[in-house]
Amino acid sequence: MESRQSSKFTLAAFKSPRIKRKYLRKYSWLPDVLRLKGSIIGRIIGPVLTVTIFAALVAYAWSKGKRVVLTNSVVPLLSVVVGLILVFRNSTSYDRFWEGRKCFSSVTSNVRNLSRMIWIHVSLPPAEDHPSHVLGKTPTSALTTAQLKRQKIEVLQFCVAFAFAVKHYLRNEDGPDYDDYTGILSASFTRIHDLGYTTAQDRPSPKSYDATSSASDSAHNSPDATKRVRRKRSKKMLVGHATASASTTPLLSNSHQTVEFHPYADRMSIPFPLLIAHELSSAIFRFKREGLLETVGPAGMNAMSGLVQSMVDQMTSMERVANTPIPAPYGIHLKQCVTLYLFALPFTLVNDLGWSTIPIVTVVAFTLMGIEGIADEIEMPFGCDAHDLPLDTYCDDLREEIEFMIERLPEGGHGAHGYDDGEGDD
Repeated sequence: MESRQSSKFTLAAFKSPRIKRKYLRKYSWLPDVLRLKGSIIGRIIGPVLTVTIFAALVAYAWSKGKRVVLTNSVVPLLSVVVGLILVFRNSTSYDRFWEGRKCFSSVTSNVRNLSRMIWIHVSLPPAEDHPSHVLGKTPTSALTTAQLKRQKIEVLQFCVAFAFAVKHYLRNEDGPDYDDYTGILSASFTRIHDLGYTTAQDRPSPKSYDATSSASDSAHNSPDATKRVRRKRSKKMLVGHATASASTTPLLSNSHQTVEFHPYADRMSIPFPLLIAHELSSAIFRFKREGLLETVGPAGMNAMSGLVQSMVDQMTSMERVANTPIPAPYGIHLKQCVTLYLFALPFTLVNDLGWSTIPIVTVVAFTLMGIEGIADEIEMPFGCDAHDLPLDTYCDDLREEIEFMIERLPEGGHGAHGYDDGEGDD
């Protein structure tokens, strides 16, 4: 009887429109074929029309009796090379896109696990007298339950802030001056570390990646995920500063010069996510030192520290993706090969197809340029474009989960008597 009711409930739930939409999504073919929004057409329409016009000129010259025929033995050689390069280009770009998604999902998983462990396992030691039959030491703490809860909430907010900081860091958005930090970064933390932050007038406005720009343009205009809380000095800047303000070293004559060092903010920098990771590690250390982790012992502390380390590792992996664009000569050569192939194609087809060469060459150009356009679209997955990873959604969902944990889920309560301090039984 109970199983029958359960099956009825399952069928009734499955009939709901929301669940139907989730599990019974229709396979669409013709709608996607006719769809323009979200397609690559808008990105490649210009180059495709250029090839179409060129094919029309070749067909027109042929119709006027001009000899514009090219031997058919050239195009197959080019098609093999173009096919191999396009396959490798598309595969490499999607690997970068998927690598970014995997790394950010690992950050999300680590934040969830670390938040849960802190919320449950960080607890006050027992207030009762130490029983005589229990070995080990029983820690004492001057914190009240409300004070400890406030500290735990602050650490959980740092966990969420790390995900937001990684998102902004990968998008070349420096410092804490963004709206999504409101409510998760305390004003005291911002003030303490404000010395080295990029000021509002110096900080560039948020912008998306432009994967079509050249390497030299990318170095000056596009985000490269190397931006720090304060920009790091390049060697060129260092030499210029040394020449301008340094004094000659007497023992080395004029061959060397010394550099006049300025305060911290002028000569050092650090990515903003690493500041938050530092706060998380410091909080775990304080919890252990004050005896608030005796329920999990040294292994639990090591597990929490390992999660913070993994968060930094994943941030570094995403930084590697953002910092390592596909070499410009590779993209340039690919475009040159595709263009050469498409411009040679009308000469080999016009003698047999006549005016029909134009739509056929247009279709071929749309196919090849579309593949390259898709690869170019997804190779930098951390920007703000429509087809980039929805990092804003990932971060907002994570923030909502942690807020639900704080508001609705119970804490772990008090710890147990006795903990292992690594010094043996006392």
